[in-house]
Amino acid sequence: MFNQREPPQFIASAFTEFGKWMDGWETRRKRIPGHDWCIIQLGVPGLIYGFDVDTSFFTGNHSPYVSIQAACLDELPPFTPGEDRTGMAATETQIAAVAKLSSEAWPELVSVSELQPGYSDCCHNYFRVSFKRRVTHLRLNMYPDGGIARLRVFGIGMRDWSSVPINQDVDLVALTNGGVCLGYSDAHFGHPRNMIGLGRAANMADGWETARRLDRPKKLKVSTFN
Repeated sequence: MFNQREPPQFIASAFTEFGKWMDGWETRRKRIPGHDWCIIQLGVPGLIYGFDVDTSFFTGNHSPYVSIQAACLDELPPFTPGEDRTGMAATETQIAAVAKLSSEAWPELVSVSELQPGYSDCCHNYFRVSFKRRVTHLRLNMYPDGGIARLRVFGIGMRDWSSVPINQDVDLVALTNGGVCLGYSDAHFGHPRNMIGLGRAANMADGWETARRLDRPKKLKVSTFN
């Protein structure tokens, strides 16, 4: 779903007890008043500059419209992710916990906007954002229902420095602390921002690797310097 690093995929033969398996978030057709929504905690709180709402492979069942709201919560919401409830709606307890957040009144970063279907030439729905406040949580609204493959959030990490002890060592270049790659000469096999990402690298590709120079000599020789 949204927290997957890999691009969405389509497996024609994949089905579940609830119907066709889709690599994303898809809701039932709405039969009651209202619309579908979800609350998302950002992996890295910070300033948001844009979104990519990716509808890949949702060609006839994508969400027709979407809006995105945001908040900076001092404390974690009074609920934790539960078990996999694919095929079911939220419980009354979960709905009540979310209601305490008053998320329907959060500032709107993306107003109600139309989404394009998940064909390869139009599946990426980009939205530019100008919001100068730190964000920890998002509310993604579907109107009224449908499917979204991936949600990408672009911005700069911003740590709450008031919670950091004075004598604690800090990685000043980390994405989580506001580090940004401002430019680079080449990113053929991997973007240099990978070097300042979260945690350990997953593999060799999860780093910065440039393309080999095509104008290299056929044989390398030792240079003699005077």
